[in-house]
Amino acid sequence: MADNHSKEIRSYNMSKIKSDSTKPEEIVRKYLFSRGFRYRKNDKRVVGKPDVVLPKYKTIVFVHGCFWHMHENCPDFVLPKTNTEYWESKLFGNKARDERITSKLLENGWKVIVVWECELKTAIKDERLSNLCEEIT
Repeated sequence: MADNHSKEIRSYNMSKIKSDSTKPEEIVRKYLFSRGFRYRKNDKRVVGKPDVVLPKYKTIVFVHGCFWHMHENCPDFVLPKTNTEYWESKLFGNKARDERITSKLLENGWKVIVVWECELKTAIKDERLSNLCEEIT
């Protein structure tokens, strides 16, 4: 599929993509708070600046976007057909960084949970969030 935008417009659009407090993160945080969990968000003192840190449970929750973190076997992840060299480098770099951070957190005694963006779609959201609470406790 050809790009419908000029290089300048595409650059502007990409610059507006937020790295924290995304809608999927907000869904997870609001759900956890409504269930009585208290957390820190994007705590810089913890390796990888996780989306949700639950110190009481020694648990970390990452809310990953399917595209940016290369969710395997997910219809929401498709490697772009243009500028492939750049995107492969970028996305495989993200995946390698995620693995390094998870490994360090596990070594430090943290439990690490990943919630994927596609798991927060209306049809399966309630079940995933309920399972998340069980995973934490």
